[in-house]
Amino acid sequence: MGLIYVDIKLANTVEEQLSRMNKILPEEVKSIQVNALVDTAASYLCINENIANQLGLETRRTDIITVLADGTQRKCNLVGPITIYFLTRSTVVEAIVLPGDEQPLLGAIPMESMDVIIDPLTQQLGVPPSRPYMIVAQMRGVKTKE
Repeated sequence: MGLIYVDIKLANTVEEQLSRMNKILPEEVKSIQVNALVDTAASYLCINENIANQLGLETRRTDIITVLADGTQRKCNLVGPITIYFLTRSTVVEAIVLPGDEQPLLGAIPMESMDVIIDPLTQQLGVPPSRPYMIVAQMRGVKTKE
């Protein structure tokens, strides 16, 4: 299977909340369209320093050790909260900040949270045809009470 890229919208979640409370105007909410590599080997959303600065995201941690594709380790910042929008889906996550203008990565945790699927035939990210507007969250460890 080849590389899969997807267009997603990223927004500053704190500013979205301020807008909903009428403390700032909707047009003041920082957001950006990016083309991200769909990376099931990555856990998190990974953005670059330029995107983090454009969105004005708060640094939440400075000590996240990341293991890169070549096996090297690098200390990175964690920023957020950040809202990801894709088709009929959205989720709020934190993001690892990669140096410079590295390619953004859409990792497994936000994909799972949005309940999206990778179609190996078309090599595209999409929503399950049986539930285009509804997210189904798997809760395998939770049992119903009888």
